[in-house]
Parts: sequence; structure tokens; C-alpha cells
Amino acid sequence: MSSTVAGLGQVGLLLLSLALVYRPFGDYMARVYNSSKHSRVERVVYRVARVDPESQQRWGTYAQAVIGFSFVGVVLLYVLQRVQSVLPFDFGRGAVSPGMAFNTAVSFVTNTNWQSYMPESVMGHTVQMAGLTVQNFVSGAVGMAVAIALVRGLTRNQTDRLGNFWVDLVRGTLRILLPVASLFAIVLVATGVVMSLKQGVTVDGQQVATAPVASQEAIKELGTNGGGVLNANSAHPFENPNGWSNLIEIFLILVIPVSLTRTFGTMVGNRKQGYVLLSVMGVLWSAMLSVIWIAEANGLRPLEGKEMRFGIPSTALFANTTTATSTGAVNGMHDSFTGLGGGGTLLNMLFGEMTPGGVGTGLYSILVMAIITMFLAGLMVGRTPEYLGKKLGRREVTAAAISILAMPTVLLIGAGIAALLPSTQAALNNPGAHGLSEILYAYASASNNNGSAFAGITVTNDWFQASLGVCMALGRFIPIIAVLCLAGSLAQQRKVPVTAGTLPTTGPLFASLLTGAIVLVAALTFVPALALGPIAEALL
Repeated sequence: MSSTVAGLGQVGLLLLSLALVYRPFGDYMARVYNSSKHSRVERVVYRVARVDPESQQRWGTYAQAVIGFSFVGVVLLYVLQRVQSVLPFDFGRGAVSPGMAFNTAVSFVTNTNWQSYMPESVMGHTVQMAGLTVQNFVSGAVGMAVAIALVRGLTRNQTDRLGNFWVDLVRGTLRILLPVASLFAIVLVATGVVMSLKQGVTVDGQQVATAPVASQEAIKELGTNGGGVLNANSAHPFENPNGWSNLIEIFLILVIPVSLTRTFGTMVGNRKQGYVLLSVMGVLWSAMLSVIWIAEANGLRPLEGKEMRFGIPSTALFANTTTATSTGAVNGMHDSFTGLGGGGTLLNMLFGEMTPGGVGTGLYSILVMAIITMFLAGLMVGRTPEYLGKKLGRREVTAAAISILAMPTVLLIGAGIAALLPSTQAALNNPGAHGLSEILYAYASASNNNGSAFAGITVTNDWFQASLGVCMALGRFIPIIAVLCLAGSLAQQRKVPVTAGTLPTTGPLFASLLTGAIVLVAALTFVPALALGPIAEALL
């Protein structure tokens, strides 16, 4: 069997698996967030945290809760790293340096999981499990909570309440992420993923690091986090030993972002709305997979940077999936990809990671883009734009625009300043167009909360630690605040009836308009930078 046929078989099996769980899992998540009942464990959590689970919050209060919770998470994770030397299972690795601790704390709290360090020589097991893994769960739950708040804004009428952030956070963690991650941790152990509290094992006279990998690998992929327990990430045989574990990890990355479109359709009472969003995500995901796969299969050194146990098809599939979501895990070296292949992974992030995007972030990002699309369509036909019965006025469009433009602004400013600094040249492993691609990729990964890297750039100095950390925070929280403001504004409106002049949002016309808007925004914003980086490299 050729590698192409085997690769197509893997894609087919992946899509079949997602199709089988799409309806039950999507509807289950809708029931989780719509339920009026609280489990005993949840009630204990609310009692300890002094939270009234029956209370409802305005968008401003909801946003304050998100920011406050995340800020406390950054502080606690920073402190945990700084006192690592007194914690068990530190293996003498000592306290993490201040700059690196700050960057890592912001990275994991924002669901970015950018790693400017070698995990097996810097982080002990206690920090990994009690710090980083905890954030893998709750940062994913935060993204899902914000997405659900926006959906409620579209479904509620004449109210200023969007639900309760603390309830949404607890339910997303305890009812969705924790049980699914626990199940697949066992599955990954069965495929050969390591699970050990030892510092390492000796193989042929060499010490090879080990860790409690499987339990962290499952939530790393399920929560679209991406931070590896070992430096080689999912290219390491202890994290991703074979083709089956590779396919399972790709499935975990996609299952929540894909199924949330069903959750959206169920919650708004029209599942065709979710199918349209899913079709747009699928078209762009498939198109970029084709670009990356073909580029890598026809490169001058096609196997450079790729694990032989995966080959080109599985590496292209993993790279496309991890950059189309906000995961950032890698099973190959993106820096060794061809100019066009590496450019494809970069473009995935520049789309805004809504194809299908991260857990929660993908859904609310594509909904914001749908609102922008309806606004543009309204201008073309001379009608007041509306989406799902809600009028799109100045306040709604302004909030949507801020959400969409935050990432490009943060990315281009950060990358521009870095490119001008003399010290950046010393941090690059490659000159010219590829060097610029390394800079663009780093800031795109941080600003989009992706976390993957070309790995051809050294980012351990204070400038990169601080600037990338700031980009992660701004790229995460500016859109969240704008989305919650948008949700609050929509919730206060009365739904308007559908008329003959209303543009349908469940057919191929709207899907085409939405796809075009996503591509157009990315193209107009980033083509100049791409032309100087990956496009120029591909043409050389």
C-alpha cells in the first residue's frame, strides 16, 4: 500500500470517527450548559468557592470573572514555578527563572502552551501535574464558557444576563473535559504512551526522561492546549508511539471544536445553522491539508523534519490540524517544512484559528466572523443587517470588529518590533525569507494562542519572553472581552421575525460568503508579510 493511499485511509477513518460522535457529543454538551441541575460534586465546589449557582451575570460581570480567574491562575502558576526547588519530584531542577516563569504562566493560562524551555530538564512532575495540567483543563473550559455565553446572547431576548461564568467553568471541566480526558488517558496508555513518576529510564546506557505522560497528553490534545511533557512533543515516542496513537490524538484535537457546531445548532433551535459553520470549517481545513500535504510530498527533502513512523501524510494531517485549531502540538519539525508547507501552517493561524479553531475559541471566532459577513451582506443589499433574528447595529459591529482585529494588530506590531531589533538576528537560525517566517510564525502562534513553533528561532532572552507573553495575553483577552460585550448587546435585543428580505444563513450562499470573508480578511491583512516570508521562500 502506498503512503498516499494509507494517508487517505487515515483521513477517512478520522472523518468517520468524528461523524459518529458529532451528534451525541454535541447534543450532550448542549444539555450540560442548558441544565438547571447541579451535581453533588458541583454543589460542594460552589459552597467552597462561595458561589451562588442560581445567579445570573451581566456581560461585564462575566468578563470580570474570566479576567480575574485567569489573573489568579497566572499568579499561582508563576509562584509554583518559582518555588519548584522545594516541591517533591523536582529532581534537582530548581526554580524556573523569572522571565521564563512569567512566559510559561501566561502561556498555559491563555491556552497557548508556548514553551520556551526544555520540559524534561526544567519542569518537575509536581509543576507539570499541579500547575500546567490544571491549566490545560480550566483554560479550555474558559474558552468553552465564553462561546456558550455568546450563544446565549443570540438566543435570549430582552435580558442583560448571560449565565454564570463559575457554573459554566465547573461544568465544562467536570462534565466534559475531565471524563473524556480520563477515558482517553487509559486508551493512550494502551497504545504505548508512557505513564510514570520516575525521572527517567536507562536505555543502552543513556538516560531517557519519563513522566506521567498519558494523563497529560490526553488533555493536552482534548483541550487544544499543545504543551508537551517532553521537548519533542508529539514527535516523541513516549508521547506518540505509533500510527494509532497519532490518529487518536488528532481525533482528540478536533472532537470538541467540531462537535460544538452541533451544540450551537441545538441551543439556537436550528441545527442547520451549526451545519453551515461546520461546512465552512471543513472546506478550509481540507483545502489547507491539501496544500501542506502536496507541498511536503513534492519538496526537495520530503522526509526532513518528519518521524519515519508517521511519514508525510500523517505529519501533514497532524500539522494542519494542530495549526487550524489552537493546539500547537507537533509530531514533526515545522521549521523543516517546505516554504509552501510551512506557509500553510502559518496561514492556518492567520485565518484566526476558526477552521475549526480551539475549544470554544473556534466557535465564538467563527460566529463573530458570521456577524461581520452579515453586516457586509446588509451593506451590499441596502438592508439593516441581522443574524439569527438580532439586529447588527453600531455597537454589535464595533465589538465584532475589535474581536477580529485584535489578533492582527498584536501580531504585526510584535513581529515588526522584533524584526527591527538587532538582537533578533542572533536568535534566528536562518537568514532572509525563512528567518522572517520564523519571526512571523512565533508572533502568530503567540497572538493566536496556538503555541507551536518553527523552532528555528531562540526565544529565551528577556525581550522574547516578555513580548510573546504580552502578545498571548492581549491575543486571548481582548477578543474575549469584545465577544462578551457583543453577547450582552445581542441578549438585550428583541428578536425580529424572518421576512422575505432576510438573507438565509443556512444555505450554500451564506456558507460561500462566510468562507470568502474569512479568506479576504486574512489576505488583506497578511499578504504583504507572507509575500516577504513563506511566499518568497517558496518561489526561490
